[in-house]
Amino acid sequence: MPPRAPTFATPDTPKPRRPFPWRWLVAVIALSLLLLLQLVLADRYRLAGDATWRPRLEAACGLLRCDLPPWREPDAFRVTSREVQPHPSAPGVLLISTSFRNDARWPQPWPVLEIALQDLDGQALGLRRFQPVEYLGSPPASPLIAPGQSASATLEILDPGKRAVAFTFDFH
Repeated sequence: MPPRAPTFATPDTPKPRRPFPWRWLVAVIALSLLLLLQLVLADRYRLAGDATWRPRLEAACGLLRCDLPPWREPDAFRVTSREVQPHPSAPGVLLISTSFRNDARWPQPWPVLEIALQDLDGQALGLRRFQPVEYLGSPPASPLIAPGQSASATLEILDPGKRAVAFTFDFH
């Protein structure tokens, strides 16, 4: 057996290197960001209805190739003109013409058009909701109406008589 050197003369054995603490920090931050991204993408349908989140989600979904539901803001539709007159060739029928515009920031599905007839006291005499295919005369060329895009509708309804003095238009 060879003689042993005294302990003060033996070289120090290298200690195993411990990973730097910042590596763990970077890993925790990266995993946290991935978790946040996953949560946002999982909840994107609800967040897509928020005007603050919508642009961020559109950018993220553009990169990640995910889809978003169409923007829905029925209050952003504005009636730009309307006219109610007796039908020129059908007695007892009214001809209602209206134009409206999408003032929302994003495209949205074609609205359901609601027309309500009211008497002098503001009491409802009748109400009807028209689907896009009914008021456009055919299915729309695109499922969405673009921001700033206008549309016209012409509808025929039965004349409720002289009691109807007001018409309101609403969108759903």
